[in-house]
Amino acid sequence: MRRRIGRSIAIASATALTALLAAGAGLAGSPGATDGGTAATGIDTGSAIVRLNGAPLSTDSKTKPPKGKKIDFDSGTVKSYRAQLNNLRNDFKRWLRDNASAVKVTGEFDISLNAVAVQLHGTPLATLAAAPMVAGVQYQAVYTPQAHDDPDLALVHANEAWTAGAKGSGTKVAIIDTGIDIGHPCFSDGAPGDDEDFTNDRVIFAGVFNNQAGANGYTPEDLNGHGTHVAGTVACNEHTPVVGAPIIPYDPSGVAPLAQLGNFNVFPGDDANARSEDIMNALESAYTQGYDVANMSIGGTHGKSGNVGFQDLLMNAVNNLDQAGMVSAVAAGNSGPGFNTVESPGAAARALTAGAITVGHFIGVVVTDNDDGPTDYAAAVGQFGPSAPVIGDLDVLTGAAQACSALPAGSLTNEIALILRGTCAFSVKIRNAQTAGAVGVIMRNNVPGPPISMAQDGTPNQPTIPGVMVSLGDGTTLTTKGGNSFTIDDTLAYVYSATGDNVLAGFSSHGPTDVDYRVKPDVVAPGVNVLSSQPAWVCGGDPDCWAFFQGTSMATPHLAGIAALLAGATTWSAAEIRSAIVNTANAGVVNLAGFTAGGSVNSIGAGVADAEAALDAEVALDPVSVSFGAVPSGSGRADTRLIELSNLGGSLGAFTASVSAETCGGVDFGASVSGMTVTVTMVADKGVPAGNCQGVLRILEGATPVAHAAVYALIT
Repeated sequence: MRRRIGRSIAIASATALTALLAAGAGLAGSPGATDGGTAATGIDTGSAIVRLNGAPLSTDSKTKPPKGKKIDFDSGTVKSYRAQLNNLRNDFKRWLRDNASAVKVTGEFDISLNAVAVQLHGTPLATLAAAPMVAGVQYQAVYTPQAHDDPDLALVHANEAWTAGAKGSGTKVAIIDTGIDIGHPCFSDGAPGDDEDFTNDRVIFAGVFNNQAGANGYTPEDLNGHGTHVAGTVACNEHTPVVGAPIIPYDPSGVAPLAQLGNFNVFPGDDANARSEDIMNALESAYTQGYDVANMSIGGTHGKSGNVGFQDLLMNAVNNLDQAGMVSAVAAGNSGPGFNTVESPGAAARALTAGAITVGHFIGVVVTDNDDGPTDYAAAVGQFGPSAPVIGDLDVLTGAAQACSALPAGSLTNEIALILRGTCAFSVKIRNAQTAGAVGVIMRNNVPGPPISMAQDGTPNQPTIPGVMVSLGDGTTLTTKGGNSFTIDDTLAYVYSATGDNVLAGFSSHGPTDVDYRVKPDVVAPGVNVLSSQPAWVCGGDPDCWAFFQGTSMATPHLAGIAALLAGATTWSAAEIRSAIVNTANAGVVNLAGFTAGGSVNSIGAGVADAEAALDAEVALDPVSVSFGAVPSGSGRADTRLIELSNLGGSLGAFTASVSAETCGGVDFGASVSGMTVTVTMVADKGVPAGNCQGVLRILEGATPVAHAAVYALIT
C-alpha cells in the first residue's frame, strides 16, 4: 500500500495559527508528526496483478517511443499492437471462465504493463500462474499517503532557475495523492474548468482512481489535506500571500509556479490505502493525457513483505513509463534511518527518488529559564497548544522510553516535564505527564535539525496541558537545568536559523534497495517543516489555509517541480531530466550528523537537488548511479558496469572520468570513457571486511566537472 507522508501545523487567516494537525504517518512511510513508529504496509491477498506474455506499449520494440517523445496512440502500428494485447487479455478472460470462474477482472493495462488486475475470491495465485498466456502473478501491494522567497525553494535554487526563464510553463504534473482543493489561493485563477467543483485553469483534471468509487460515491475532493499540500509545493501560484498570518514573513511559491496540475485521487473519501491497480490506473491515465511528470508521495513495503524485490510490478510500471517519456518523482519512505529501508515504488531503478532534509524554520513560542539569565529557548508548537502561559519547575525525565508508560501519581505535580522524543506517540507521553500532575511538557528532539510541531495521535482523551518541542542541542542544555523555574509562553513567532537547514531527516529512508542493492534515494530535498497549502475545511472553511508538514512526501514534490521546470525549458527525455537533477545535485551541503546507516550515498544519493545546476546540465547519465551489488568478502572479485552518456546540448563531448572519495581499503573503483560510454570498474581484494563501500564517479569535460554519480558495493 502507499501512504502519504507527514503533517504539522495549520495556519488559517481567521485564526492566525491553528493547531489542526492530522495524526497519520505521511504518504511514503512517514515518521508521522505523531511520533512512535511508522504505519504498517504490505499486500492485499484478496487481489492480484497478472502480467501477461508480451511487452507493454512503453517498451515493445514496435511501439516504444523515440527518445524524448511519447507513444503515438494514433499510429497504425500502436493501434494494431494495442488490439493484439486486448485480444490476449480477452483470451485470458475466457481462460478464467473455464478454469477460475471465481476470479473477477477489475482493471486492464497496456501502457506501463501488459497486465490485468483481479479480485481472487479465494483462488490461489498458482492457479492463475498456470494459464498459458500468463508471465507472472503478484498480490497487489497496498500503499498509504507518507521574504517573497520560500526558504525551502532557496535550498534547491529554484529562484535562480526562474531567473533563467524556467517556471514550468506548458508542463503538466499529475498529483497522484488525496486530491487538490482548487479554492486555495495557490490554485485560484477565476476560470472554472469542465468540472467547476474540482478543476480550473491551474488544476485541469480531477478524477478518482479506486475500483469502489461508484459504490462509495467518492469524488476527487481532498478530504485529507496531504494532496493539496503536495500540489502547493509543486506549483503554488508565485508569491501567494499568507493573508491572515503576518507572522509568516514571506509569500510562498511552488517550485514550478506556471505548471498545470492534475488531481489523480487514489485516496478518495476516508480511504487511507491505495492498491497497485489504483495507482497504475492513475499513472496510465496521466500518461495518456500527456502529463510530463507524475508525483507519487506514497510508499509501501511490498518489495520486502512480498519478497519480490525489484520484480515489484508497480516499480516495473514506473521504469517503463520513464522509458516512454514520463518522469515519476517518488518518495523514498519514512522508515529510516536504518539500512535498507527505502520503500516501493521509490526503489524503482528509474524513479526519481526523494530523501528528506530539514528547513530551519518553524512556528514557535519562547521557553524561558527564569533562574539562569533569564534565558530564552525557541520551541515549536503543534496540536498541544499552548493557549496560555504556564510556569513550573523543570523535572528532567530519564530512561530510554521516557513517559511511554504511566508515571507515579503526583510525581510531576505543578512541574514542567522535560521528555525525550521517541518510542511512543507524543499524545501518550504528554498524557502520562499530565496524569502525574505536570502543568506542561517540553519535548526535546532526538535528531539534529530544527524542532517540529507535534500532532495528536487521534485517540480519545487527548491531553490538555501545553506541549512544545525544542531542538536536540537546546534539549541537551535543558537536561542540566532540572529544578529551575521555567515559563512556556503562548505568543507565537516565526523562527528561522540557517543552521537548521540541510540536516538529513531522521525518518528519511536509506538504501540500498533489496536484492540488487542499488543506490537510493537518488537525491534529497526539503521535507521537514515545509509550509504549503491546505483545504479550506482544515481551517474551518477559510480558503487561506496553510500547514507545516514533515516527510519524504514533502521532499518529493520539490523534485517533481524541478522536473517540470526542465520539461518546460528543454527538449530532454524523461531519463535525461532525471539525470540532470540527480547528477548535478549539491553533494557538499548535507549535515549527516548522527546518521551513518547505509553510508552517505544511501542516505542522500547524489546530494541536494539544485534546479539551477540541473537546468545547466551538459551531459546525462544512464543509469544515474552505479552499484556492483553484493560482493562476497572472500571472492576477490573484479567487475565492470557501463554508463551511457548523452549530450544535452552544451558540451563538446570530450569527456574523461575518475572515481574519488573511496571509503573502503581493499576495494578500488576506477573509470574510463570511450566515446559516449563510461566503464566503471571495481576490484575487491580477497578477504576485504564486510561493509558499505562507495565512491563518487566524476565526469569531466577537459578540466571542468560536468556531472557526478554515486558508486557503491556491499561487501558481504
